[in-house]
Amino acid sequence: MAGGIIVREAHFPGRAPVDAYGNGGFRFADMSHRGSILCLPSGVHGWQPGDPARLTAEDFSQVMDEAEAIQILLVGVGRDPKVLPADIRQMFRNAQISVDPMSTGAAVRTYNVLLAEDRAVAAALIAVD
Repeated sequence: MAGGIIVREAHFPGRAPVDAYGNGGFRFADMSHRGSILCLPSGVHGWQPGDPARLTAEDFSQVMDEAEAIQILLVGVGRDPKVLPADIRQMFRNAQISVDPMSTGAAVRTYNVLLAEDRAVAAALIAVD
């Protein structure tokens, strides 16, 4: 067998609260992930938006793939809250998903509460230092 590192797409196949955030990543389910994450019904996935300062509809394609199981999407946009572009807001409105952009810290806390309440919640969380 040839040696070498096998790189796999970052994915935790379950729903888990986020235990910590900062230093460029997140801790959940006794694991850590460096970079941004999507917390979806299918599990926690590594997420690499093209430009975290300028999110596009394509950045949310994986969320839209699971739209039927999501009622609320929390978007942690970094340290400072930002308004999502109109086309993204409309995309989620068309899918009947309430989308709430907020700081990453607020999104993590809100996600954990809604997850504990067994709500149909998902989160797109941009890593912060």
